[in-house]
Amino acid sequence: MTTDTATATESQPFQAEVAELLHLMVHSVYSETDIFLRELISNGSDACDKLRYEAIAHPDLIADGAPPEIRIAPDKKADTLSVIDSGIGMDRQELIDNLGTIARSGTKSFLARLTEAKDGAGLIGQFGVGFYSAFMVADRIVVTSRRAGTDQVWTWSSSGGSGFEIAPASEDDAGRVTRGTEIVLHLKPDAKKYLETYEIERVVGAYSDNIQFPILLVPEEGEPRQINSASALWQRSKSEVKPEDYTQAYKSIAGAFDEPAMTLHYRAEGRQSYAVLLFAPSTKPFDLFEPTRKGRVKLYVRRVFIADDAELLPAWLRFIRGVVDSEDLPLNLSREMLQNNPQLAQIRKAVTGRVVGELEALSEKEPEAFAKIWDAFGPVIKEGIYEDFERREKLLALSRFTTTAGEKRSLKQYVENLKPNQTEVYYLVGDSIERLKSNPKLESAAARGIEVLLLTDPVDAFWTSVPTDFGGKPLKSLSQGDVDFGLIPLSDESTEDKKDAGADEAATIAVIKDILGDRVSDVRASQRLTTSASCLVAGGLGRDRQLERLLAQQNKGMGAKPILEINMRHPLVAAVTGAKDAAADLSFLLLEQAQILDGELPEDPAAFASRLNRLVLHGVGKENG
Repeated sequence: MTTDTATATESQPFQAEVAELLHLMVHSVYSETDIFLRELISNGSDACDKLRYEAIAHPDLIADGAPPEIRIAPDKKADTLSVIDSGIGMDRQELIDNLGTIARSGTKSFLARLTEAKDGAGLIGQFGVGFYSAFMVADRIVVTSRRAGTDQVWTWSSSGGSGFEIAPASEDDAGRVTRGTEIVLHLKPDAKKYLETYEIERVVGAYSDNIQFPILLVPEEGEPRQINSASALWQRSKSEVKPEDYTQAYKSIAGAFDEPAMTLHYRAEGRQSYAVLLFAPSTKPFDLFEPTRKGRVKLYVRRVFIADDAELLPAWLRFIRGVVDSEDLPLNLSREMLQNNPQLAQIRKAVTGRVVGELEALSEKEPEAFAKIWDAFGPVIKEGIYEDFERREKLLALSRFTTTAGEKRSLKQYVENLKPNQTEVYYLVGDSIERLKSNPKLESAAARGIEVLLLTDPVDAFWTSVPTDFGGKPLKSLSQGDVDFGLIPLSDESTEDKKDAGADEAATIAVIKDILGDRVSDVRASQRLTTSASCLVAGGLGRDRQLERLLAQQNKGMGAKPILEINMRHPLVAAVTGAKDAAADLSFLLLEQAQILDGELPEDPAAFASRLNRLVLHGVGKENG
């Protein structure tokens, strides 16, 4: 059967992910059922936006003169609630594609999150599957749609089971829907409150007041009346806008239920004129770590919606939500023009600088609000340290770190706390704070009271690979290269290194090198260790040890062999040259225990266990001998 010539009702199954999602909605225990109306209104607004945009190139689409609007019509006799828009509409295939499948990456993980969530309303809005939330209140949904500029009208219907039906619309339905989409919800008994006009007005006022198109309430008796302000809040003066207005606008624009942690509202005048209304959420959006790293700032031109993925901010600010509305850009921007338009590039640079400036001001004036942003989006902002050379110093200043001295420490605080003769900012990258705190590479630094940044986000291994300094102090990894704390005094003189104690350095290194062979790139005496016997540091290519491990795991690096550093004053090291029969076991033990302390498994766990057993039994035999 062909898609456009079909004349009979056809049943089709839902995509597996949609069926699973609908099961959650039909059996929903979510308390925020209001979300369904907000989402249907938002979809209608998007349809009206698309009509206005397409009408720029094809004015005949709005030749009938009917203005884009959204109507809400309750019917208590039929127990139905209708949401009707006069937007772009959908043809048969679009109904199937838009209402029968979810063609977005991350669907599986989204469903898992939704299943686990106590209240999934925020997730639904953020993921963009809001249409299906209508099944929280309806046991049957009928969608009738006419694509603008066409004569064909189609009806899609489903009861939220395993599939849906699609058929040509009846003559009456076709006569009623002259353009756009009509969604009729057959409400469940416990959802009939949404037939009350005051309840509809409450939801629209709370979540959809800033929708730019008129939302008309069509009561069963009386004349239709507009129930939203239908004004672009970002075009109004800041003095006219109340805090609660910003909160409502954020929830409407971002499809979110949390409170914004930061609001940025201003108008740029001069060479270019544009209005900006941006928000930083206080909780992580679901799609924050999607591989595409797309932003969610909407681009408008003279109040006409153009795109929601115009890359108005760099990927490391993709958590920002909001609107940029230009007075100067052409309305007929194509995808290619969005990427290459010099005016848009200037706006992007200016808005990015303004967002960073606002974050800087917030970190100083409202540290608690900034802490919310950093806790949620710190790993994303740190991507900018790696990618944005121009703003690297500013982003380093904004960054907050867990260190050996405390939590949420800034580099400014670190530099103010430098020890005498300390010329570098030291850090250690790893998998967890607990493991890093017990890492032997910290021993010599701890003995001198040197603060060390403890970095555990995956991105830390990458931004630290770029030569970086703060305030003229270079950042230095304790897992890479030589470290010499000789000029920095010890905190406690009783812990001073005993230069004359320990093993013969040259002989010991020669024995261990010979035994380990190409398992390591080098063996050398350590300046990092005071109590542990050994540790591994990066060898070659200038990469940190953690980055070497990550690249090796993903098969993207050469897997350079590490350097084994040994503590010449440790008894285990001293025993290597004197234990002829056990020298090999001791040498491998030095390597393998260093691997374990770094969070790795020995290359051959069975051989490690056998080796350890032999050494333990040998020691026990000596004690009992």
